[in-house]
Amino acid sequence: MSTRIALVMHDPLGAAFQACAQHVLGRRPDLTVFDIVPDADPADQAARILDWVRADGAQEPVLMLCDLYGATPFNIAVQARRQALEDGYMVHLLTGTNACMVLKALTDQQENPESFSERVRQGALRGIVNAEPPCDC
Repeated sequence: MSTRIALVMHDPLGAAFQACAQHVLGRRPDLTVFDIVPDADPADQAARILDWVRADGAQEPVLMLCDLYGATPFNIAVQARRQALEDGYMVHLLTGTNACMVLKALTDQQENPESFSERVRQGALRGIVNAEPPCDC
């Protein structure tokens, strides 16, 4: 069973991550972008995401990636996730998304949704490196 991936972020960050992934992978990435504009109605956006989760009676697990914890896109994703869980869908939500997370989500094996979500989170941490050599001042 394949996990579906959605980016729920401040506009235009999701589209930028999608373009970055396409550049790195050399193919159009299999993910859906929900870029949230400043004047978007949160209830309408949550409903749009929920419609995507429910699309065609899909039962695949979903991983939603958000940029900032507590920000409007995150709150919209939380609202959609809450309703999806009540409806019986499996939805995981991670915040603090960086390019490493997006690429890990697109290239990792996705059989177990719980461990997949954790591997994506760990991918973000492995991508944060202090690349400066120590100063011998």
